[in-house]
Formats: sequence, structure tokens, C-alpha cells
Amino acid sequence: MPLALLALAIGAFGIGTTEFVIMGLLPQVADGFGVDIPTAGWLVTGYALGVVLGAPIMTVLGTRISRKRMLMLLMGLFIAGNLLSAVAPVFGVMLLGRVVASLAHGAFFGIGSVVAADLVAPDKKAAAIAYMFTGLTIANVVGVPMGTFVGQAVGWRVTFAIVAALGVAGLLGVAKLIPEMPKQQGVRLRHEVAAFKNIQVLLALGMTVLGFGGVFAAITYIAPEMTEITGFAEGSVTWLLVLLGLGMVAGNLVGGKFADRALMPMLYISLTLLAVTLALFTLTAHSKVLAALTIFLIGAFGFASVPSLQKRVLDRAGAAPTMASAMNIGAFNLGNALAAWLGGLTLSAGLGLTAPNWVGVVLAVSALGLAITSAALERRERNAAIVDSPARELAAA
Repeated sequence: MPLALLALAIGAFGIGTTEFVIMGLLPQVADGFGVDIPTAGWLVTGYALGVVLGAPIMTVLGTRISRKRMLMLLMGLFIAGNLLSAVAPVFGVMLLGRVVASLAHGAFFGIGSVVAADLVAPDKKAAAIAYMFTGLTIANVVGVPMGTFVGQAVGWRVTFAIVAALGVAGLLGVAKLIPEMPKQQGVRLRHEVAAFKNIQVLLALGMTVLGFGGVFAAITYIAPEMTEITGFAEGSVTWLLVLLGLGMVAGNLVGGKFADRALMPMLYISLTLLAVTLALFTLTAHSKVLAALTIFLIGAFGFASVPSLQKRVLDRAGAAPTMASAMNIGAFNLGNALAAWLGGLTLSAGLGLTAPNWVGVVLAVSALGLAITSAALERRERNAAIVDSPARELAAA
């Protein structure tokens, strides 16, 4: 793989750390600002909604400059948002800092996916995208657990200051390793937007919202669930997040490998296994050993679908993939926001700390339904093309 992919992975590492570390620190942040857990959950929801809004806005702003320069600007925005979170005097400012940082997220992964795919041969595109996303998954093995440990030991503000420093490393990596890639000629904003007229692009975005939303329904409130239901000590949350991250790394790499060979079967398998695992989590949450194993599997099956979903959007968007790619990252986070909100509703309704897992089951099964629908429409289009081909040949003769 080209060395330039390392720069994208470094940036993804920083972004992944700030996105997921809040789950392990939710009780500490809630205590620090004197709010309850569902209210603190808005730090997850707000970040996710910021990604959804930031993806198209930042992509539009980046149409007039090179992709490398836009990636550098996005990392600068990421640094500013995390510094604001680190020094926030009240909850509202903390939420604002999360939103500012999130505005860079969607466009960075969206543009980065296009850059990664352009750097390799056509049959390596999903693997290259998976390599970039490896930075995101490794963040869950190293960055998130260490950030959680630091936040619990010396304060969550220190964690966000460190995350800002990770952003500086990402900025330097992009500046040094990413080659200058000229803007694609002949592709304008209207071409990018036109990709959303394709029903397959919309179905892929829907799969992303619902599929990854299923993951976030379970992991948003993982810290209170594991301490209050399973009986883990607060410090054990760090190692549980390591397991989650290891699962994400494994799922991402396997998903990237097989997405280049059999994309839709990979989606069927990963979404089905995710739904089953989330359902089992309502039972295994009462056993320390089984809960730990289930957390690993949630990460693995959840991230196994990521390269497939991102590649499908790129393939279906045709010659204007940047906006669609960025919006797919926004779709991941729309799913995160939806899942965090729905999970919070179940908690506020007094249904118990395992109730968000059932939200995840419903979302994952719904994503599987969209995948089956998408494949059926694709087969119908292919069969129609086969039937029409002889007729066109006769007309031409």
C-alpha cells in the first residue's frame, strides 16, 4: 500500500479517538457539569449531527481547492474543536466544541476515501479504504482506552487536550505524505449532487445509517451498563474498550478483504451476525466473561460492513464520488445520533440499561432489509439490460 495511506490513517486515528472516547468518559463528564447520563449523551448525539451537517458543507467548500489542502484545513478545524472542549467552562461550551470538531469528520473521511481509492489499482480500492479506516479502528484499541484511562485518572479535560495534539500529528502527516492531487476536471458540484438521484446510492446511505446505528445503540451507554449491570469496576471500562477496538480492527480488515471479492454477501453476513450479537448482549451483559466476548463481536461485525458500504457508495456515485462519499460518513454518524437518542429514550423511560441493545437489533435488521432490497433491484436492472440488449441490436441492424 502507498505510504500516503499512512497519513490518512494518522488523521483517522485522531478523529476516531475523539469520536469514541466520550463513551468511556460519559459518567465523569456528566458529574463534572452536574448533568444526568441522558443529557451527557448529547455529546455523542451533537457530535454525530455535526458530522451529518459538516459533510456536505465542508465538501462544497472544498470543491475549489485541492484535496490535500482541504484535508489540512479539516485537521485544523478538528484541533480547534478539541481545544475548545478541553477548556469548556460549562456543558454548552463543551457541546459546541464537540460540534466544531465534528464538522471536519465527514469531509475528512469522505475525501480521504476518494484519495485512498485513487492511490491504488481498481481491485484494491476497498482494501485501501479499509487501510485508512484502520486508523479509526486502532484508535479504539489504543487512543480510546488510553484517553479513558487518562480521563479517569487525571481528568477528562486532559484527554481532550491530548486529542488536539493527535490532530496536530494528523495535520503534519497529511502535509508531508499526501501528494498534490489535481482537482478532477469536468466534475462540478451539480454532478456531485446528481449522484443522489441514484436509488442505489440512497439505499447504501440508508444501510449505513441503520447498520452502524445498531452498533452505537449498544456502545453509547456501555460504561454505565458494564459498571451497574455487569459489575465491572470503573477502571475496567478501559480494557473493555480495548476489546471493542480489537474487534473493530479485525472486522475492518476482514471486511475490506472480502468486500473486493463479494461485497453484498459480506454485507448480508455482517449485518445478520451483528443483529444476533446485539440481541444476545441483553443476556450476556449479566456475565463478565460473556459480556467481554460480546463487546468484541459487536466491534467486529459492526466494522466488517464499513468498507463494503463505503465502496458501494463510491461505485454507485460514478464519476462524482466526493459528495456521496462524505455523505456516507455523515450517514454513519446520523445512525450514531439516532441510536444514541433512541437509546437515551429507553433509559429515560426506565426500561433499563440493557434496553438500548434492542434498539440496536431493530436498526441492524432494518439495514439488512435494505441490503436485500438493494440487491433485488440490482438483479432486476441487470436482467432488464440483458433483455433489452438483443432488441437494441436488432434495431441497429
